[in-house]
Amino acid sequence: MPPTPAANPMTAEQAQVLTEFARACRTAARSVSLYPATHPSIQASLSRVTSAATRLTPVREITIAVLRDTLMIDGRAPVRPDQAIHELAGLMHDRLIGALRVDRKADGLDWHALLLLLAQSPEELMATGGIAKAWEATGRHHFEIREIDYAELLREREGAPTEWDQIITLCLRGDADDLDEAALLSLLESLGDSAKFGELLERLQTIAELGEPTTNARVTALLELVTRMLDVSAGRFGDAGREGVLQTVAESTSRLTPDMLIGLIEQSRAAEGQRSEVASEVVERIEDPTVASFVARSVERESGASERLALALQLLVPDLDRKARLLDLARDEAAEGPLGRLDGFAELWQRAADMLASYSDEKFVSREYARELSSAHTQALEIERVSDDPPHRVATWMATVDDAALRELDLSLLLDLLRIETDLEPWRDVAKTVVSEIERRTQRGDMSDAQKLVFALVVETSGEGRPALKGAATSAIEALADGPLAKHVATSLRTVDDTDVEAYGRLCRTVGTRIIGPLVEALMVEENSRAVRRLREVLIGFGAAGRETVERLKQSPRAALRRTAIEMLRMYGGHDALADLAAMLDDKDPQVQRDAIRAIAQIGNDEAFAVLQKALMVGTAAGGTITQQLVSLREARAVPLLCYVLEHSKPRGPFVDVHSKIMDALGALGPHEESVKTLKAALYRGEWWAPAKTATLRRAAALALWRIGSPEALQVIEDAVRKGSRRVRVAARIPSGAAPRKEREHP
Repeated sequence: MPPTPAANPMTAEQAQVLTEFARACRTAARSVSLYPATHPSIQASLSRVTSAATRLTPVREITIAVLRDTLMIDGRAPVRPDQAIHELAGLMHDRLIGALRVDRKADGLDWHALLLLLAQSPEELMATGGIAKAWEATGRHHFEIREIDYAELLREREGAPTEWDQIITLCLRGDADDLDEAALLSLLESLGDSAKFGELLERLQTIAELGEPTTNARVTALLELVTRMLDVSAGRFGDAGREGVLQTVAESTSRLTPDMLIGLIEQSRAAEGQRSEVASEVVERIEDPTVASFVARSVERESGASERLALALQLLVPDLDRKARLLDLARDEAAEGPLGRLDGFAELWQRAADMLASYSDEKFVSREYARELSSAHTQALEIERVSDDPPHRVATWMATVDDAALRELDLSLLLDLLRIETDLEPWRDVAKTVVSEIERRTQRGDMSDAQKLVFALVVETSGEGRPALKGAATSAIEALADGPLAKHVATSLRTVDDTDVEAYGRLCRTVGTRIIGPLVEALMVEENSRAVRRLREVLIGFGAAGRETVERLKQSPRAALRRTAIEMLRMYGGHDALADLAAMLDDKDPQVQRDAIRAIAQIGNDEAFAVLQKALMVGTAAGGTITQQLVSLREARAVPLLCYVLEHSKPRGPFVDVHSKIMDALGALGPHEESVKTLKAALYRGEWWAPAKTATLRRAAALALWRIGSPEALQVIEDAVRKGSRRVRVAARIPSGAAPRKEREHP
């Protein structure tokens, strides 16, 4: 569905306060499910929410109406809602909150209780009787939740078939030929009703599964869709079917935005081609009632008339008398809708009608130029017919105005403006444009250009920059880090090649440590395993600056993020890292346990050995896997720790088997001075009151020495056979025909 129109716009000041409130709630809602209520992060988040709510509630209480994509207070909504408002509205709407009454006396405990409910899934809330009942169960009284009728919500959702999204996505990708029979039948059904097809058009104009398709891409997708349906309908119903499709599409154009309708008209006037022909046939069938409905819907949606609407109307209806009649029809239709029931409708419509009726392009195009412009199409065709320019020259000329060349010109212009502008205010305006351009280019994958723009901003914050611009440059970098850049990076990392990942990491490091927090937020909600792995690499690339993010990742309910915390701790090292790693030995996920063991083993000092030895001795959750993990390393760095465990633990109870496995592992890891020394001690060590256990362990030590096969190891065996006690001699005898490791590997 399109964004909900702001029937009665909010003041800019109130919209700003609502945006701050939505951002605070969104952040806090993510945090409450990760940390206990007493955690400093939760307390800070709740403090921000309480402060923002106090500013939002100048009187005793307010009621926030929750729509699908925006929030309203006293019937007023922001003209251009921030993304945070969209997200908070969607979060509440999905949990069936229709309105929320907020008492000014609400404190942090009240907000914590509410946010805990919002952190639950809609299914969990429905299973307990709905969010209103769940709130009553908290026993708190500073909020009142008015719940949406569930049956009504289901009826609302039935109006947008889920298969439409798949159809639209294929068309946006240019894969309309891949539409299956079920999709075609769904489209054929919708073509029988212009209102139903109009709903599909509205979905086309708002869907964002492929990022943010341009208006041109959406117009192209629409024409591809119509072309496909013309072929199918003509094959089934002949010429009558073709006419029915075109007429339905033409009647549905009243649901288009002005930009989409302008794009359709421009396509109809383009050079020859199948899409242009289809667009032309659709535009020819747009009748006066459809135009009037288009104008009425657009004025209602925008709470007034925009220049794009005026241009669309001018392209459709250049005749002034006809335009006046259509505006009267549009006024009558708007008066019957929600807009007509608002106070001040007459004044609003009069301003819109005056603007639409008087719109002219004379202020942009002189009369002489307009006359030349009107004949340009004919002249262009004539030039095309008689042109004697060689193809390579034409191709060279065209290359100077293609999309890549224009983007390069835009980049050069922005870099030049950042460099040559010296006045603070103009430079700040350029920097805002640069921030938006960095976000767009990152989303599009133009990482080299985005990197150049980021560096141009960052250099002004360094000692090489101009002191007068440092504050503005710092603000621009902060806006870039706090904006959607991290989200764009996370989305791109799902699909880019491995060779391109470093470019995204380099961009983030250039932006600076302020982007670490948004990257962690993106990581904590990311579901794609490839993006999670790559975001981990980007965060680790910040080095010690990313240390503060470890605590948040450790507390994540997702094992993949807890493993990220271990990887970062391993990189940072130090006593604090060892303590954190030791705490993660008892993690419920076996893979997290294994990663923690490996990280501790790689630290390799006495403290690390003591941690693992203690885990073995006291029987932690990871105790049973420590030896297995150390052995699986199959590297010499595991030898000191294995020896340490043998030397500092007694083989009693289940540790008899642990000692045997460790000695077998030492034999498999090959020659090492410390392992020979430790195994020799194990060969001679024994307890007279436990002869069977002693014999087993001595035998394991002798076999491990024999497998090592070094001269020092074999000498220990020989000395034991000649000089040892009777039981040691028995354990040290190797079966006839067996060969030591060295001889087995080098026959």
